[in-house]
Amino acid sequence: MIDTLFPNGPWHYLAGGLLIGSAIGALYLFAGLIGGLSTFFSASLSWVSRLPALRQPKLLESRDWRLAYATGLVLGGVLFAVSLGQFGASTRVPPLVLLAGGVLIGFGARLSDGCTAGHGICGLASLRWPSLVAVITFLSTAIITAQLVAHTGLLP
Repeated sequence: MIDTLFPNGPWHYLAGGLLIGSAIGALYLFAGLIGGLSTFFSASLSWVSRLPALRQPKLLESRDWRLAYATGLVLGGVLFAVSLGQFGASTRVPPLVLLAGGVLIGFGARLSDGCTAGHGICGLASLRWPSLVAVITFLSTAIITAQLVAHTGLLP
């Protein structure tokens, strides 16, 4: 069964989880910062937008460290891909479906005041009840959606 769940072996998944958990813990312990990503987009938009919602002090004050944080995540992914000699991903999901999914995820992250990383990793580690509710909602919705898509044949 483990081969079905992890066709490339479980070790790089385990290493990734340990690295993410360690990094999030270090960010909180040493800097007092919560490392979710959905606020990164709003904070980044605060550089170019004059909308009051994007000019909140919490966004203006956090945009520098959030930019460094997001850059580190992207560079870490690039480093991993280069080290494996595999760059780029193939998917059978049409680009329009990916775009629609991204918009829905962004809407959900704003509606729940955080993303899956913010609630699932940081919020649960901080024993925050709203994060538990958000994670249960995220996972339930994802499971139901995946089952509906699989049974309706919407994707190849």
